[in-house]
Amino acid sequence: MTSDAPRTADGIPPRRKANGVLGAEVLDVLQSAAGPLTPAEVMARLPEDLAYSTVVTTLSRLYTKGVLVRTPRGRAYAYAPVTDPAGLAARRMRQTLDGEPDRATVLLRFVDDLHPDDESLLRRLLGAGPAASD
Repeated sequence: MTSDAPRTADGIPPRRKANGVLGAEVLDVLQSAAGPLTPAEVMARLPEDLAYSTVVTTLSRLYTKGVLVRTPRGRAYAYAPVTDPAGLAARRMRQTLDGEPDRATVLLRFVDDLHPDDESLLRRLLGAGPAASD
């Protein structure tokens, strides 16, 4: 019985990537693109050979998580990030905070653990915001 699974040059199946690594690589490709890409276009820009179905599955999972938007293009979808890298990081931070019942303690610990330069920057940003004038 033969397998169509990808193999390295020495005939050994490649090791699986750690959870999230392929998704991060796909997201990097999409963020560096000038516009939305189809799975085939994403696949062509990735550094390693992957099955088309693997790329489609990864894109679908990112779409389901709300990280990507998609629009029909021919017989496929074209995918694009919902926001830039900073916006995605802020979104992950907000989702983490939303999952915690004691938001005040989480925010306090977050600020306590910041590098002094980052804490100073955060305080300046908060001081310049609309809440500062209330």
